Amino acid sequence: MRARYGVPLTLTAVGAAGLAYAAGFEVRSFRLRRVTVPVLPRGMRPLRVLQVSDIHMVRGQRKKQRWLQSLAGLRPDFVINTGDNLSDPEGVPEALDALGPLMEFPGAYVFGSNDYYGPRLRNPARYLIERAQGRHGLNGNAPVVGAVHNPWEELRDAFDAAGWVGLSNTRGRLKLEGVEIALTGLDDPHIKRDRYAEVAGGPESGADLSLAVVHAPYLRSLDAFTADGYPLILAGHTHGGQLCIPFYGALVTNCDIDTDRVKGLSTHTAAGRTSLLHVSAGCGTNRYTPVRFACPPEATLLTLTARD
Repeated sequence: MRARYGVPLTLTAVGAAGLAYAAGFEVRSFRLRRVTVPVLPRGMRPLRVLQVSDIHMVRGQRKKQRWLQSLAGLRPDFVINTGDNLSDPEGVPEALDALGPLMEFPGAYVFGSNDYYGPRLRNPARYLIERAQGRHGLNGNAPVVGAVHNPWEELRDAFDAAGWVGLSNTRGRLKLEGVEIALTGLDDPHIKRDRYAEVAGGPESGADLSLAVVHAPYLRSLDAFTADGYPLILAGHTHGGQLCIPFYGALVTNCDIDTDRVKGLSTHTAAGRTSLLHVSAGCGTNRYTPVRFACPPEATLLTLTARD
């Protein structure tokens, strides 16, 4: 009997323990990642950029709200929000409450698919299947029917009222003390809302630094930004893989970027040029898969320094 049932029972116990850890502890084990990015012109003072992404706010997530509010204590020079703030059509007030202290700082934002549409219950194994077939979001899949529409306009209006710059297929500028940052953004490529032709042309003259911002790091967007000469691209969407294997890493990215660059700082090369790329693992999850394993929820404080 031991030989027949011992191994399956052990595997079941290990799996249950892992699920309990992923759903009960790690998903609420918020972290701050600190990254130094040598991207500024020589002689320019360092800039501290707080990137928040993939909050996926659901009503009642008090610990997440308090943690996001506490990030204001970092006193960043500016904030970049790379989208997917919602996972609940009624979560706008709590998302804005969580981000309220950060909205006292200069900032900019793009939206992701979950800002526009509520999530749907789906088999997590489909992410593996879609990766194998090269299909992600609306990029190769049939259009979504009967999607729940989130009140994203309320988010937009609140961000705009706070002075944050909307970057959905447009350009904008942040004027800090003695520094001017030019920003170019795209709407979410995951649902084919990106329109690069509307912002093409590369960094603007007269700015101290130009940055590119997009929610989902699809290769077509990274290629376009890099070929146009942007020194740094900021993105989110991937959740860092969300469910990772220790000592191996992510299995999926939910877009066509490779798993080696699913989170953190890396490089991207296109048309003979190279840009730095930072992908945030984000601090939330889809409301129907509220688990993380070997991939804690996070925000990132990027310290931009002068190039070598």
